This record gives sequence, structure tokens and C-alpha cells, in this order.
Amino acid sequence: MYQNQFIYSRERRRFGRQCRFQDRNELMVSVHPSGRQRLKYIMANPSDQATQLSRQMALTIMETENVTLDQHGMYHYEGGWPKEVNFNDEEQTQRHRKKVERDDSWGEQVLTMIRTTMSVAEQNNTLNIYQNFFADLPAELGHDIKSKFRARVSNVFHDLWLPARQLKSIEWMPNNSRQFMTQFTNHFGKGERLRPVTEEPFGGTNGFYVWDVKNPLKPRISYDSKQQVSLAKICPKDENNMVGGTGLGQVCLWGTFKGGLPVRNCPLEVSHRETTSALCWVHSKSNTEFYSGSLDGSIKYWDTRDLKMPMQELLLEPEPQERQSRMDSHGVTVLEFEYTIPVRFIIGSDMGHVFVGNRKGMTPIETLLAHYQLFVGPVRSINRNPFFVKNFLVTGDWRARIWSEEVKDSPSTMYFRKNAQILCGAWSTGRCSLFVTGDINGVVDFWDLLLHHRKPIRSVDFKVAIADLVFRPEGDLLAVGLKNGDTHIMTLDESMRQATGKEKALMAAMFEREIVRCKLLEARYDEVRLKRKTLQMAEEERVRMQQRLAPTLELDPDNPDQFVMMIEGDEEFRAAITEFQDIILSVERKRSKRQVIMERTVFEQWNPADEKLQGEPVVYTKPERKVQTLANYDKRTSGEPRASQGSTKHP
Repeated sequence: MYQNQFIYSRERRRFGRQCRFQDRNELMVSVHPSGRQRLKYIMANPSDQATQLSRQMALTIMETENVTLDQHGMYHYEGGWPKEVNFNDEEQTQRHRKKVERDDSWGEQVLTMIRTTMSVAEQNNTLNIYQNFFADLPAELGHDIKSKFRARVSNVFHDLWLPARQLKSIEWMPNNSRQFMTQFTNHFGKGERLRPVTEEPFGGTNGFYVWDVKNPLKPRISYDSKQQVSLAKICPKDENNMVGGTGLGQVCLWGTFKGGLPVRNCPLEVSHRETTSALCWVHSKSNTEFYSGSLDGSIKYWDTRDLKMPMQELLLEPEPQERQSRMDSHGVTVLEFEYTIPVRFIIGSDMGHVFVGNRKGMTPIETLLAHYQLFVGPVRSINRNPFFVKNFLVTGDWRARIWSEEVKDSPSTMYFRKNAQILCGAWSTGRCSLFVTGDINGVVDFWDLLLHHRKPIRSVDFKVAIADLVFRPEGDLLAVGLKNGDTHIMTLDESMRQATGKEKALMAAMFEREIVRCKLLEARYDEVRLKRKTLQMAEEERVRMQQRLAPTLELDPDNPDQFVMMIEGDEEFRAAITEFQDIILSVERKRSKRQVIMERTVFEQWNPADEKLQGEPVVYTKPERKVQTLANYDKRTSGEPRASQGSTKHP
């Protein structure tokens, strides 16, 4: 009887302020007697009225935990014998049967069992469980039949300090699904004094806690720090280690089950220049390595066994160079790593870019493989689909996108837009087609890719901006963190946590179809870009030809400077003149270097013997030529016939 009760204890001061009632005299209404009304008054017979004199009790309605019942059949061969009876001994069993049959209630029990057995047998014989009874019905009848999606808040966890601090992140414990961690960030200044809610101390003003799902009054483990904690992550493969980042850019290591202050801190001179904004554990043999990122644009690779110096440092540049510059780097907002793909890790920046990193790269160019711009604002969250690890849910500005590594230049599938900024998102761990988003107005939307792509299947309004959304590994609980420090645990209905038989195959076909569509769009885009480039080159060539065939300008013959200016301004003409001069100089240079040897023929060669046979040489002299003057010519030809002009006399 006492196993079914639950004692709920709470401090008196948490019930609210006590009501105090006072008596006072105050005239509300004054009605004077009326003679006319008195004449109408009729004396009535005495009447009785029942009153409740017992104590008044308050009515409280509570939602208890659901109990699932299953019916299982069993084929009974032999059993139900007492311990003192050996069922292998036939004589003992016969003696025990006779003893039971002598009992008066034996007959009634047998009749009751026979009636129940016959009723079940008749039901089984009436219906054929292997027959499809509704195959002849039209398919339109089932369009309006939809399963109801329900999600209710089963518990609320508050911050243990007032005024409440801002909730930063929520994380379920890796090996204990009944516990989860809530991490708070103290943004209040030193002048604002925080006071604890309970008398029992649970860390300082920078503390954060591990809770049990069933107990919202007292945390199981509390952690503390001397500095403001901006982020904390538990190692998925070794839950004994937990790392966190501080407001000064340092990274710290806590013992998960010990609590208290951090075990190790990195020195301030090797830490980030700004607040640590992203953390992620990566695959290693010792499970002690992790990445940290900050808004200063740096990514550091650490080992928890030695936090004195990072093993590697990288600046998040869109176009990485061998010599990196912090002026061109983007701030890091999200780091994501999947253990099934140990080489790659994903980075989200404050400029809306998503970077793909390679852990085996030794230089910045080898480490940062590619980057894609998906948003106009900072990337809020990156979550892989637990069933299809190559597909991501990326949230930022007013959109939530589903992106794939196989598509290089665009998000693979659809994107979801809202009027309010989306702050976080998460894939369901129970259904591959279900994911949730939380916006700045405090609305949590449940989206099902197989049902609708334009509106959510269910929305829950919390009236406060959503800080984080995390599903339990089983997929039946959803932890919702609010900016005011509260954490709501939502219990999901069976239709929202269990997948159907064909859901995974349909989602695989959808992702494959969208990836093929995006690849076709990329090929079409490349084709259009190439065609546009070809047309542009043809247009430039046409303009160039028109310039060549343009009519020459009319030059002023009295202004030689105009001709010189025209030649100096024509680049092509000057280039042609220069090329022509170079050709002439090269030809002259070749001619000057050429040597010509003249060879005489047989007739041109001189022989002394031939000269003796010919005798003395004959020398010819040119005769003198005499020309008459014009005066002598006139005297001679006055009475004589005209002789030939220019006659000469030879000796």
C-alpha cells in the first residue's frame, strides 16, 4: 500500500504570500424603504437549505506517468505444481490431482476457465487475422485520417539563483539517459547581487548542474568556476571528462562525477583573445582531444592531458594562405564532429559561412577544404541526422536549411523560413524525418519532412526565447532550454517518437532525389555561365573589329602635331610600327653577319700560256666626237641642202 505514495515537500516561502483579511465598515449602497413595494411583499413559508460544514480542500490536478501494458500469450505444457510435488513422478501427481478435485471450489474454477477459453477461441475462429478486409475500399477514404501529434511538459527545472541567469546549453549524459546537464552563463555585473533560492549551497554564481529527470528540486552534481563559463561539453566516449570555455578565452577541464572547481586550466597567454564560443570532442585513442573556437577567428586543437599549449592553431579564413592574417578571418560560432567520419569536422562562422575541415591537414590550405555561404547572419547550430550522417540541419537568421556534403555549391534539399529569427534546431533521435526549431519569440516547431514542407505539424509557445533544444537518445523526451534560465522536459507522443516501417526508405529516396536535383542545377548553372562567357568574348571581339574598321580622321595638313598625337594614341598602330622596326633590324643584323664567297668559272680564270699564243694585245682607243655649233650650221645651210645633224669625221 505504501509503495504507491509520493511525498512532495516544498518550503513554505515558495507557496506565495499569505492572505490577510480585515474587517472594515464601508457604506456600499443605501436603499430607503418604499411603501409601494411593502404592499407587494408576501410572507413566504419557512424553507430549509443545506450547508457544508466540513473543511474546504483545494483541488489539484497532476499528470502522472503513463503506464504501457502489453498482452502476451503463452503455450502451457506443464507447470503450476507445488514445490513439494515432483511433476516427473506420476504417482505424486495423481495423488495431488485427487486432493484438488475433492475441493468444493474446484468445479466453479473449472467452469469459469472454460467460459473464458471458449470466448477467446470463438473470437479467433470468427476473424481471419491473415486476411486483408479493407482492400476493396477507395484510397480517398484514408486522406482525412491522421494520427494526432501531442507533446506535453512533464517537468520544469529552474535556476538556483535569483535573478535567473541565462541558460546557454543542455546536454544529456552519455551513459545515463535519466540525467542531463544545464549550463548557465552569468551576464550580471559585479554591482548586481545574486541570491540563492535554497539555503543549501550548490556552487557559486558561475555554477552549473546535472539534474535527474524526476527531481527538479535538487541537482545531482554541481560544478563551479572562478570565471564566467560560456560553454561546456561532456565527452561522448568517456563521460568522466568535461571541458568548458570561459569568458576570457580559456579552456578548462572538470571531473564529471566529482564536481566542484575545474581540474586544469590553460594559461591565459595561450588562450583565445575573445570568449570561447564553440567546443567539440574529436576521435582519438585516449578520448582526450578536442577543438575550441572563438569569435576572434582562431581554432585551437587541445589535449586534456596537457593544456599548457595547444597542439595546433588555425585561423578561419575563406581563402587560406600559408601566412594567415587575423584581419580576414571569420568568428567561430559552431563546431561539429561525427565519430563515424573521423577525418572531417564542420565549422560555422559569424558571417553565415559553413567550412569543411580536414583533421589530417598540416597547413591551413590542407585543413580548410571548402566553404559555402548559406546565411546572411551567424550560423546558430549544426546538427547531423543520426540516421543519414551526411545530411545536416543548419539554422541561422530566419531560415533552417538541410545541407549535404555531396552538394558543393548549394544546400541539398529545401529550406524552411519563418518571420522570427531561428535560434536553434535539432534532429529527432527516434524518427529520421522529424526535427524541431526554436525561434526568438519562444515558439518550438515540430517539422515532418514526409508530411509537410511549408508548415509545422505542431507548435508549442513558451513566450520566452528558446536557447537550446536537445532530444534524449531514446527519442521520447525533448529538453527545451529558455533564455530566462528554465528547462522544460517535454514528453512526446508515440507517433512523434517511433518511426514507421517505410519511413527510413522514403527519407533515403527523398535525400537522394534532392541531391540529384541539385547536381543537375549545378551542371545547368555551369553551362549557362560558360555560354554567357562565350557571348561576352564574342561581343568584345566584335567591338574590337569595329574599332579597326572605323574611318580615319581628317587631319589638318598645317598641324603636324595632330598626326603625331593620333599615332601616339593608337596602341595597335604603335605596336605594329614597333614590330615592323624589329623585323627590319633583325634582317639587317642577319645580312651583316652573312659572308659571300664568289667562285670564278673556267672562262674567267687567267692563264699566262694563252696570252703568249695571242701575241701582243690590241689596244682600241675611243675616237673623238666633234659637234658643230648652231652658228656654223646656219652659215653652211643657207644656200646648200641640209646635211645630217651631228655628223662626225673619223680619222
